[in-house]
Amino acid sequence: MTSLNKEKKAKDFRRYIPLMVMCLPGVMYLVINNYLPMAGLVIAFKEYNYAKGIFGSDWIGFKNFEFLFRTHDAFVITRNTVLYNILFIIINTCGAIIVAILLSEVTNTFLLRIYQTVILLPYLISIVIVSYLVYAFLSTDVGFINKTVLPALGREPISWYMEAKYWPGILPIVNFWKGVGFTTIIYLSSIVGIDRTYYEAAELDGASKIQSIKNITLPLITPVITIMLLLSVGRIFYSDFGLFYQVPMNSGAIYATTNVIDTYVYRGLMVLNNIGMAAAAGLYQSIVGFLLVIGSNLLVRKASPENALF
Repeated sequence: MTSLNKEKKAKDFRRYIPLMVMCLPGVMYLVINNYLPMAGLVIAFKEYNYAKGIFGSDWIGFKNFEFLFRTHDAFVITRNTVLYNILFIIINTCGAIIVAILLSEVTNTFLLRIYQTVILLPYLISIVIVSYLVYAFLSTDVGFINKTVLPALGREPISWYMEAKYWPGILPIVNFWKGVGFTTIIYLSSIVGIDRTYYEAAELDGASKIQSIKNITLPLITPVITIMLLLSVGRIFYSDFGLFYQVPMNSGAIYATTNVIDTYVYRGLMVLNNIGMAAAAGLYQSIVGFLLVIGSNLLVRKASPENALF
């Protein structure tokens, strides 16, 4: 019996060799790009010295974390990062689901492809180009809003890049316009995969479109929504660097509402050349993100085990 089991295992192993060989490049990339650099996390606990290198630099414990969190900037960047990401999650999720449902009702294949292309196109545009498109609207001297919209409303021009109070509204709009297309395609593919007989049965029972969406579409795409939300929550301490750095044109006057952890780390590296503090901030992001994913998944598993990520 033992020999038969060994022979069966050897046969199964030989059968999967081609698949293992195909996976090898991806596994090697994952190890080299994601796991080997983890040794560099030790920089967060050292006073980095270029001459001594990563492992030769002096150990200073948690002083880099103290430097990061004892300043007033720590509260501002953490507040901005978390609140913006919560707002992005709510707006983008609700918007993507609504757009996906609307697209699923388009029966003309040609029009559907046009709509999908138009919605997805901003996602494929470089954030640098997006920043100049935004500048074309908000420029004080030649911007469309200052030169066309505000004069038509009898309002004075606004120095958008000098007024911090406007950016909590501008950034979510830009983020939604740029990113909603990708999420919409994911939700649309889930909706298209729903068996149409459910809708036909609901129509025979006299259900309206709203009732069909509420009782058929949303419940059946809930697992996908849950996964997307869990992934988003896991990155709630990360932010789109280009969105917060390029779009506001790195204007110092509006740091109060545009400075987030990622931009703060970048400026710490470029201006202060403080590698230890930047590494501490990155480690802080990773640990909090990991705990948020685990915690969110536990809550989902308690409420609805079949929708949990793991």
